[in-house]
Amino acid sequence: MGTRPKELADLLASVARQDVPAKVVLIGNATPLTDVIVGDDVLKIPLAENLGCPGGRNVGLRALCEAGEVDVVVELDDDGLLIADDVFRRVGQLFAGEAKLGIVGFRVADEHGHTERRWIPRLRADDPMRGGPVTAFLGGGHALSVPMLGQTGLWPAEFFFGHEESDLAWRCLDAGWKISYEPELVLRHPRTSPARHATHYRYTARNRVWLARRRLPWPLVPVYLGVWMLLTVVRTRSPGGLRAWFGGFREGMRTPCGPRKAMKWRTVWRMTRLGRPPIL
Repeated sequence: MGTRPKELADLLASVARQDVPAKVVLIGNATPLTDVIVGDDVLKIPLAENLGCPGGRNVGLRALCEAGEVDVVVELDDDGLLIADDVFRRVGQLFAGEAKLGIVGFRVADEHGHTERRWIPRLRADDPMRGGPVTAFLGGGHALSVPMLGQTGLWPAEFFFGHEESDLAWRCLDAGWKISYEPELVLRHPRTSPARHATHYRYTARNRVWLARRRLPWPLVPVYLGVWMLLTVVRTRSPGGLRAWFGGFREGMRTPCGPRKAMKWRTVWRMTRLGRPPIL
């Protein structure tokens, strides 16, 4: 969005240092990208309007995938940084070694190497270095299988911001693909709060309702939403934040959520065995 020029320059430099070359697409969400100096190998796509995180990513995915020459796509936030030079090579090796690997999640750590609890895609998040199969991933740094995307579809653009990773993760698992958390693949990212965004509470609630309506078997919808309503009331200290959250919850109940395709019950059981049933 043109608001982090130094961070973006550092990120692009870390991408250029990778020991495996990659096609690079830079999406400008409502920014012309005229001030961003890149090499000829970087495709810049400026968008006239802000399509949000998932909508902007979809533009980049289509640019890479429709050419038919890409098997794996790595997506990185503009305030992230690859601190190792072999990330792309190791990602390629992971996907080459397992045909049904759909998503690889990176470990996110701040400038001191600390990984916040909410950045670990597990319920029992005491050890950020414990990798393996999971049911979720972080949007800031991850890799996606193009064949998986061909089966599941792209990001839910209507979400704009928040829970788009859960929607894609649930579709990935329901289609029989695997999500792996790889803590050795590190994306350095500043320690921030998602509540810094003015629309955080509204979008969080609205999109959580949409997610449930789109992806959960009907008996689990009230359970999932009830659990998260209780957790939100307990955790949220801001009265204004709670008002915005419940406003977003009502919006999610009243507005179209997109096409519904609920996950199979065997996917519910698979997620439960992986340690995170789709009610938490």
